[in-house]
Amino acid sequence: MTRADTQQVKVHFKGSKDDFIVMAESVEAVKKWKEDKSVPLVEVVNSFDVFHTDGHGVQGELNRASNQLLETEFGTKNSDEVVQKILEQGEVQEVKNAARQGDRNIANSGKVAH
Repeated sequence: MTRADTQQVKVHFKGSKDDFIVMAESVEAVKKWKEDKSVPLVEVVNSFDVFHTDGHGVQGELNRASNQLLETEFGTKNSDEVVQKILEQGEVQEVKNAARQGDRNIANSGKVAH
């Protein structure tokens, strides 16, 4: 069974003290939005959640950014405004998640003697 063989597009914004990430639908969607701001943001991002990595860059553990953290870094806690700024000034990165082979929970399948 193959799982997790997908493309993931992150937009990484290096803030003054932390790194912020927004998940995008595709590299093309971000490029299209940058050229034409009339494209609705819902067609560009997977969600309006903004993540931070505690200074560990794009590869760090993603934690949802608090309103206080957004207010401190971006001057607003409005997620629409923050997402727009990250899309405008951030770096788009495409990551392919490797396929994983194998059973999900072998203990439930009867393949293991109890």
